[in-house]
Amino acid sequence: MCSPPLPRAVSIKEIARLAQVSHSTVSRALRHSPLVNPKTAERIRRIAEESGYCPSGPARSLVTRHTETIGVIVTSIADPLHAEVVGGIEEAANEHGFSVFLANSNADPEREFHVVRSFQQHRVDGLIVAAPRVGALHMAALSRMRIPIVLVNNQHPSEFVHSVAIANVDAARQATRHLIALGHRRIASLGNRFGYQSDTERFAGYRQALAEADLPFEPDLVVHGDGTPGGAPAAMARLLGLAAPPTAVFCYNDMTALAVLRHLRCLGLRVPEDVSLIGFDDLFLAEYTDPPLTTMRQPMWQMDRAAARMLLDLLEGNAAVENVQMPAELILRQSTAPPGSSHG
Repeated sequence: MCSPPLPRAVSIKEIARLAQVSHSTVSRALRHSPLVNPKTAERIRRIAEESGYCPSGPARSLVTRHTETIGVIVTSIADPLHAEVVGGIEEAANEHGFSVFLANSNADPEREFHVVRSFQQHRVDGLIVAAPRVGALHMAALSRMRIPIVLVNNQHPSEFVHSVAIANVDAARQATRHLIALGHRRIASLGNRFGYQSDTERFAGYRQALAEADLPFEPDLVVHGDGTPGGAPAAMARLLGLAAPPTAVFCYNDMTALAVLRHLRCLGLRVPEDVSLIGFDDLFLAEYTDPPLTTMRQPMWQMDRAAARMLLDLLEGNAAVENVQMPAELILRQSTAPPGSSHG
């Protein structure tokens, strides 16, 4: 809460004069930037408080051309994974005095267009894009904003674009190797047609594991949902309709795997006795399903904070690594097991 106003509003220029520092140093100190010496920052904030300084967001943005806001685009906040994304980013942003604007794209072309336009109109200082479809289809429009952009789990080479992603190829190879080690030979890949690069990379890891084990690649065992529970049953039905259905399924994400688990149960099929399932993400509810879900864990909190730190470094004019990849971890639970007797 701001102090009672003085008869005349105090400006950053006057605080800079009293503190005998530059305007930019005052601005950084007031938004708790780590670039300012802690003692100097404390002295500046004390002077500001004693002077009755109360920042005006619109006025400050007109002068500095910065709004001290970060835009975050996710596909759907209803997805538990995206809730973790926003939490990690917001925590890091708040530590540096930035506010976060959140938008859902819902994988809808019209909404995606309005989201991009909205961030242009709000003149956000930087963007974090955790919606693969937006990153793939709208990067040209986003790049024209000429602000730093960090993609989460997507990559797009550009002057303004950096990324933080899971090592998808290696993670998918680990998941498929696990199923092969259990004795499975007909392993399906249930991907996400809106996953773009992440889906392509996970498919590549799946194929690599098959090749390493001298198992033939069978196109009929590759199907795609939409990354949501609603798109999974139809994709799984195509697999079950094959003359020789798969004994194991590697799912694009946990939301897909959980929907498949429910679909199989409705059909009277057992997991893992009839079909083994492995997901991707390790959502908090994955260990509470029946059976608990084997999955590839993404360190989302660390990834999101890394994305936020990368963006903040770029906003401060510091050098940042262009592309960071983090390893996934295989989490073994009870949804995977050797092929059951129903498959001979």
